[in-house]
Amino acid sequence: MAVRVIIERNVPPEKRVAAIALMTKLRAAASIQPGYISGETLRDIDSDEDYIVISTWHNATDWDAWRASPERVRLQGEMDELLGSSTVYRVFTYPEKRPVNWPFFWDTILDKTQGHGN
Repeated sequence: MAVRVIIERNVPPEKRVAAIALMTKLRAAASIQPGYISGETLRDIDSDEDYIVISTWHNATDWDAWRASPERVRLQGEMDELLGSSTVYRVFTYPEKRPVNWPFFWDTILDKTQGHGN
């Protein structure tokens, strides 16, 4: 099952150029790994120092393999040394799909659109 990895970093302004260069190297290297689907880097609009990277992987095993790879460990070590702190990781997956009671679902929707439900 696909997973989304959220990577949180606090990047002081004086280290921004170097940190973005390392994030770009990490993304480029990740993009050719088995199981990598996509990634993006976002900066908090309320705090110029807070960044997140969101990457999507086919499964947690593929992410774990990349996270433990020598190339990533080396680049991440450079990032942690540059920023003076450890990076925070959170791995998410999609909720379990539940069967839908379609007749009930559509009856409920139709009642609401026809002004019969509250």
